[in-house]
Amino acid sequence: MTRFVPFAQGLRPFFLLAGVDAIFNMAVWLIVYFRPDLWPAAALPAMYWHGHEMIFGFIAAAIAGFLLTAVPGWTGRSSYAGVPLILLSALWLAGRVAMFAPLGVPPVLAAIIDLAFFPALALSLTPPLVKARKIRNFPFPLLLLALFAADLVFQLGSLGTLDMGEHISLSIAVDIISILIVIVGGRIIPAFTKSGLARFRANLDLASSRTVEYMAIASIVAVLGGDLAAPLSQLNGAIALAAGVLQALRLAQWQGYRTVREPLIWVLHLGYAWLALALLLKGIWLLAGCPIAEKWLHALTVGAFATMILAVMPRAALGHTGRPLAAPPSMAIGYLLLTVAALVRVFAPALAPAHYGTEIVIAGACWIAAFGLFVVVYAPILTRPRADHRSG
Repeated sequence: MTRFVPFAQGLRPFFLLAGVDAIFNMAVWLIVYFRPDLWPAAALPAMYWHGHEMIFGFIAAAIAGFLLTAVPGWTGRSSYAGVPLILLSALWLAGRVAMFAPLGVPPVLAAIIDLAFFPALALSLTPPLVKARKIRNFPFPLLLLALFAADLVFQLGSLGTLDMGEHISLSIAVDIISILIVIVGGRIIPAFTKSGLARFRANLDLASSRTVEYMAIASIVAVLGGDLAAPLSQLNGAIALAAGVLQALRLAQWQGYRTVREPLIWVLHLGYAWLALALLLKGIWLLAGCPIAEKWLHALTVGAFATMILAVMPRAALGHTGRPLAAPPSMAIGYLLLTVAALVRVFAPALAPAHYGTEIVIAGACWIAAFGLFVVVYAPILTRPRADHRSG
């Protein structure tokens, strides 16, 4: 029997790549932050590289792993595996290599290689959805194409053909990922909460108000519209504030306070809570300029995005490899470390501005430790056969 199966299903290579990339990206950023002379002077600025690779590298890999695993379940097709999955993984990795400035890949060639991943992923996922007429899931390929468009804007900016392209791109991409979290979170958080607590004979009614559901989704789309039409305006702040309130109301309906015994469940609620908080902070910053809210973007990226990714990857890895849905204690520690990273990165600069460098180190170290625990614990799970001896 084969003992090494890293390409038996979509989540295996991409979740592992996401975990490793999260560590590599943060380690490079910490080094360059304190030693900027190590970054090539003529290359893409390290700050933009860091932002690009967090969104279009780390987060893109996690999204790919999720969708390549979910689509077969939605459509009844066989798992993405073997050579096609190897090629997709290699294409993602080629993009990361091409974008790493110290390697000196010509910028135009780097942009072409980097931009190829999202169309390839969308082309892999769309035909089964169309064939199975899964209209409910058509937004996912559209969101992938939207991320491709955002990446294209970034590359045009980095090549000097679109003024402020890098900044515009990252702002749009953050909003698209927020929309993705609202859509996916609304499906999995109440479902997993109900099924998880059923083991404790806690039969919950988690039916959400349709009005709140629709308004929560509409509001997060409105945030994207606000960032496109009136970035950094007070109108945009009011939209973000309203969206934050609606996400908080939506989250309250899912009764996360009942999940304290289940790390794999409460961390999902925690990630969504960070989304609501980040939107509230964004609104407060744009409306009132309060220093405590200045780092709202990191509340989204470190708090909401990374926490949701670290919540979904372990659960999916266990469930889709035939293992019990029980997080080892080390992952609960990982969740707490990532929470510390987010809290320090978001709030410490306003509370102790004189120690900004130390705060960067603490947040970065906690981030690396959290994803390091994931890689150590889940690399064997993601590369070895299913525990129930089934294929996949």
